[in-house]
Amino acid sequence: MCLLLAGLFLPDLVLATDPPPPAFGPGPSQTPIDGGLALLAASGVGYAMKKMRDRKRISNKVS
Repeated sequence: MCLLLAGLFLPDLVLATDPPPPAFGPGPSQTPIDGGLALLAASGVGYAMKKMRDRKRISNKVS
């Protein structure tokens, strides 16, 4: 039984090769996330604060 399994899987392991290199060179480099993300977070916080102030003003006018 072991010889049968070895005979089935051993040729696959011995004949395995690396994949060929990409045809068009390496893929695009990754985009760094630094200043843009901080600007986006700061604008989101500012927008949330504005919405909270507007909601508070509306609730004060209704009361």
